[in-house]
Amino acid sequence: MKSSNKSIIYLFLILLLALCVFPFYIMIINATHSTDELMVGLYLLPGTELAGNYHNLSQMINIWQGFINSTVISVGATLLSTYFGALTAFGLSKYDFPGKKIVYVVITASMMIPAQLGIIGFFKLCKFLGLLDTFIPLIIPSIANAGTVFFVHQYMEQTISDSVIESARVEGCGEFRLFNTIILPLSKPAIATMAIFNFVASWNNFFTPMIILFGKNKFTIPLLIMNLRGAFNRDYGATYCAIAMSIVPIIVIYCLISRHITEGLMTGAVKG
Repeated sequence: MKSSNKSIIYLFLILLLALCVFPFYIMIINATHSTDELMVGLYLLPGTELAGNYHNLSQMINIWQGFINSTVISVGATLLSTYFGALTAFGLSKYDFPGKKIVYVVITASMMIPAQLGIIGFFKLCKFLGLLDTFIPLIIPSIANAGTVFFVHQYMEQTISDSVIESARVEGCGEFRLFNTIILPLSKPAIATMAIFNFVASWNNFFTPMIILFGKNKFTIPLLIMNLRGAFNRDYGATYCAIAMSIVPIIVIYCLISRHITEGLMTGAVKG
C-alpha cells in the first residue's frame, strides 16, 4: 500500500514537471525553426535555423545592450530591495517604538494597491527631478519593497531569538554591526528567497521601463522583445530566439540559490 502511494505521488510529480517544462521546451524548439516553418504547425524536434534566427535578431535589435541594461537594473534593484527590506523588517521585528503596529499595517496594506494606480504621479515626479530616460527611477524605488519587508519580518519573528541579539549587545556590538554580521547571515534563506523573486520581477518588468525610458540604447530586454513583435514584423523565429535568450539569466540565478529558496519557503513548516 505504501509503495503504491509513493508511485502515485512520483507519477503526479513527473506529470507536474512535464507540464512546467513543456512550454519552455517548445519555446526553445521554436527558436531553432524559421518563420515559414512556424507558420505551418507545432514542432517537437529541433530545427536548423537557430543561427539564421540569431542573425536576423541581431540585425533588428541590439540584444546584448538590452542584456546589459536589464542586468544593471535588476541587480541594483535586487540588492537595494533585499538589504533595505531586511533592515526594515529587523526594525519592525526586534525594536519597540510608538506606532510600530501602525507602520507595519501601512506597509502590508500597500501590497494590496496596484503600482499602476500611481504611475501618473510617478512619471510627473521623475520629470520634475529630471530622471526620465535614466535607470535611477527603476532602481532606487526598490528600497521600499513591502513584499520583502513582510516576508523577512515573518522569518525573523519565527527563527531569530531575542537572546541572540541581547548577547551581541552585551558584548558591545553596535546596531548596524549587529545587523550586518549576525542578522543578515541568520536571515540568509529568507533574503535569498526574496532576492530571486525580486530579480525575476525586475528582469521581467515591462510597464515601468516603457513609461520611463525613451532611448533605444537604454531599452531593457522586455522592451526590445516587444519591438520585435511590432505590427509589421513577422519574424517569429527571431522573436522566439530573443525570448529563449532572455530566460537564461533567470534560470542561472534560480539554479545558484534554489537551495536557499527551498529553505525559505519551508520556514515555519517544522518547528523543534
